[in-house]
Amino acid sequence: MSRIGKLPVHIPSGVSVKVDKNIVTVKGPKGELKQQIANDAISVVIENNEVIVNCDAKNKKDTQRFKAFHGLYRVLISNMVKGVSEGFRTQLELVGVGYRASNVGQTLELQLGFSHPIVFVLPNEVKLTTEMPKGEA
Repeated sequence: MSRIGKLPVHIPSGVSVKVDKNIVTVKGPKGELKQQIANDAISVVIENNEVIVNCDAKNKKDTQRFKAFHGLYRVLISNMVKGVSEGFRTQLELVGVGYRASNVGQTLELQLGFSHPIVFVLPNEVKLTTEMPKGEA
């Protein structure tokens, strides 16, 4: 079995997980996500407020392939639970002399040493903030 696949996925309060044949549905305060389990050797069970992904490899030839699917589906379900409960967040840091980032609404402007600024218009689903490090103004 996959080392990652063996770990259970805890279901936080406010999140519901349903397994219907080979489709896993996760609902939470930030939305609803679905994932189809495309492999018959992988089964998903909900026990004691945890999601457990099992691998039932029948023959030795396919064992390595099923181990990979086992870990993959466990991580996908874990990410779905995290996504509907907390959402995804990343923090980037610009390092270098003269590198700057600023935003006006949903427009991100990066100055990265080129002769012109790089401008990205972000979709409304993405929230953006830019902060100056402490001690700099």
